[in-house]
Amino acid sequence: MGIDHLLLFIAAGLLLNLTPGPDVLYIVTHALRRGARAGVVAAFGITAGCFVHIGAAAIGVSALMAASATAFTVLKWAGAAYLVWVGVRMLLSRQSPDAIDFVASNDPPARTLGLKTIFFQGFWTNALNPKVALFFLAFLPQFIAPGAEHKALSFLLLGLLFNFNGLWVNIGWALVAAWAAARVGAVRRGMHWLERAAGALFIGFGLKLALSDAPGTASGI
Repeated sequence: MGIDHLLLFIAAGLLLNLTPGPDVLYIVTHALRRGARAGVVAAFGITAGCFVHIGAAAIGVSALMAASATAFTVLKWAGAAYLVWVGVRMLLSRQSPDAIDFVASNDPPARTLGLKTIFFQGFWTNALNPKVALFFLAFLPQFIAPGAEHKALSFLLLGLLFNFNGLWVNIGWALVAAWAAARVGAVRRGMHWLERAAGALFIGFGLKLALSDAPGTASGI
């Protein structure tokens, strides 16, 4: 397949996915306030957003964006605005009477609508972040053999593997957060303030993204 050091790639990917960041924060916040199902849906939304960057990078769109300061700037500001919007909504949200009442609700239409919103918010949070695309461009090629005949296919396979492993890590974050919310009274009582803290962090992530360097000097996600 033209892929080098596959086990090292898997290990590095798992460590990167275990590192807390905007994605983990988004998943944990929803799992704490609404239960495991909401956290898992958030994880799927985040993962779906990554597929956009994997597919784009595999066909060269991300490489074009990395070379174009204008393309990077447009997507950067769109992603930053969305992160700030999500953060403001968290700051202004009303306190839920129970962390898992959303999951235990007997109103299926309301529950379905809420889960859809969680999914698409997670999707756009990732899909509109140009640094995720630049991460894939910088990280994945290191594990593709120089003489590989089908580099785009190798890139796509590595991206799919990274996303698959990352999904289970994110689901693990959701389950651990939901378990804590269901069993630790102090966590349940502090959820209202946790969401506000999360909202402030999301605004911070958005501002950081807006002030990030051009593609030639960007580092990290």
